Amino acid sequence: MAAALNPMEGSLLTPAPPVSRKTFVIAGIVVTVHGLDEVPQCVARTACLWLLHPRLQTQECMGLLAAACLDNWNHHHQSQETGLIAVTFDQRNHGTREVDPLSNEAWRSGNQQHAQDMFSIYHGTSTDTSLLMTYLSSYIYPSSNREIVSHLVLGVSLGGHAAWQCLFHDPRVSAAIVVIGCPDYFSLMSDRARLSKLPSWTESSPPGRHFLGSPDFPPGLLNSVEVHDPAAMMLGKPNRPVREIVKELPSVTEQARLLPLMQSTIQGKRILNLAGAADKLVPHKCGQAFIEYLKRAVAPGSWFSGGLYLEDLQFEGVGHQMSPAMVEQTFRFIADTLLQIGDITTPTTSKI
Repeated sequence: MAAALNPMEGSLLTPAPPVSRKTFVIAGIVVTVHGLDEVPQCVARTACLWLLHPRLQTQECMGLLAAACLDNWNHHHQSQETGLIAVTFDQRNHGTREVDPLSNEAWRSGNQQHAQDMFSIYHGTSTDTSLLMTYLSSYIYPSSNREIVSHLVLGVSLGGHAAWQCLFHDPRVSAAIVVIGCPDYFSLMSDRARLSKLPSWTESSPPGRHFLGSPDFPPGLLNSVEVHDPAAMMLGKPNRPVREIVKELPSVTEQARLLPLMQSTIQGKRILNLAGAADKLVPHKCGQAFIEYLKRAVAPGSWFSGGLYLEDLQFEGVGHQMSPAMVEQTFRFIADTLLQIGDITTPTTSKI
């Protein structure tokens, strides 16, 4: 197999100074905590930035970004009230946890179970992140009055898909930075099946009619996606293009179903979605319809006034990578989030 391209290469124009790194084994997972020693002793409140790596990479590729995020906060924005640490770990079947290399590959690389493998791996990452959140403080602060008061998740590519799930499924996650990730698995994999020219896509009229529910995307996977995928949770299995569904205002009955779901998952949270306009692996268009749906739902005077803050930025000429401009936007968003950490759960005005 050809060497995988690393979306993190070239992200930082100037490497940040190194920060402390401490390794813990939590729930059988090797976890690296970055920047623990740099938090001033007088600071009792800590925010935690979880960095989720791309497919075919390991937690090591997130180390420089962790150092850069911490350096930016510590030297430019740090308050006397809130410190910042960062955490990395290997996603399932990656790095120290790899069991079967083929399971990380795509259809074109010979993995016939690509759809099942990818979704289950990053769903597992979301689950692991929540599990580690539960136990992290007992490892890093065993005899201290310090507490972790907020969790932010930053995910790139496969990690970006997981970051969407973390945001929707764990109430402790107050903000997410999604880099070249997608909240709509049905749309993403349908596009990938089309480009891969799978028989389950091409041998129907119109093409793709029987893809969902075929051996390439089995019924059991359909059921799992509807439970865990952000777009599918809200919109269900698409019986027509999502871009058509989201143009319509939800019916009164549908709003009655969606309101408590949105209140329990994303109310009061913050999202920064960063996409490459030239990304062919995870095209912005695959998640765009759902993101536009969220924007309309939270617009002033619309049917959901739950205080979701959403920024959706595309970068011209950028492919499947985290560009330096994306890193700068990440610094800004982290600082904005942490500077208001005292009232992070207070509904804020949506940014469209």
